[in-house]
Amino acid sequence: MRPQFEKVTVPEGASWALLDRRLDDGIPFQWHYHPEFELTLTLNSRGQRYVGDSVAAYDDGDLVLLGPNLPHTWCSAERIAASRPHRAVVMWFTEAWGERLTGPLAEMRGLAALLERAGRGMTFSAAATAAVRPRIETIPAQPPAERLVTLIGVLAALAEDGDAAPIASPASRRVAAATPDRARIERVLDHIHAHYREPIAVETLAELACLSPSGFHRLFRRHTRLTASEYIAELRIGQACALLVNSDQPIAHVADAAGYRSLANFNRQFRAARGMTPRAFRRSFG
Repeated sequence: MRPQFEKVTVPEGASWALLDRRLDDGIPFQWHYHPEFELTLTLNSRGQRYVGDSVAAYDDGDLVLLGPNLPHTWCSAERIAASRPHRAVVMWFTEAWGERLTGPLAEMRGLAALLERAGRGMTFSAAATAAVRPRIETIPAQPPAERLVTLIGVLAALAEDGDAAPIASPASRRVAAATPDRARIERVLDHIHAHYREPIAVETLAELACLSPSGFHRLFRRHTRLTASEYIAELRIGQACALLVNSDQPIAHVADAAGYRSLANFNRQFRAARGMTPRAFRRSFG
């Protein structure tokens, strides 16, 4: 499934962005990427964490540092305390922000190394996570200057964690950085994501890209390494996976919601893409 581009907005009067996310209904499967680093502490929640080509269980206190343009999402299964919401404290900062912090300061050389390793995503030891968790939990209530100091302190502490480990494999691919064709391809991808359950003509996509069909094929393959039909098939299967994991809908309903009018065709395509039936895939997350 092709991840969606997420726009991160830094508020006025700050050099980085913060989100204190609280959800009663659960953390949804939203496969996405962005050019910023992301440090996320997930609280009162259990489920599956997807980073690059890694799928792993997460629990209360999951702490992850992600590098730029690394596809990721969390997908909750349950709250730990039913009376409180799922919570994620999410901190985003740009590569330039990290370079300004680590470049001139010898004391931050360890952090520079950590940020370099974050291209595959990083998890941290239980001891390091326990040490910084209370500090992260206080960040949303702090004024902007204190928030900045706390974030820098947290990152410096995590840089000292000798047991920090990569998440995704070395082969996991980050999404390509911005190019002059980004606007064209984003128009096309926006249309595909809005209409993937319906038949989509290549001519329609080429028109959105303001290209001939042959020029569109070259553009699309260059950016996604897939043909448009392959991309739509991956998107449908990805949506089906999310529904199988996050709902108890009958498999026939999942097939229809993912754009398959034939249950037999859905089962055949799903097995080809995931190496197992939809039912077996659902059981593997049970």
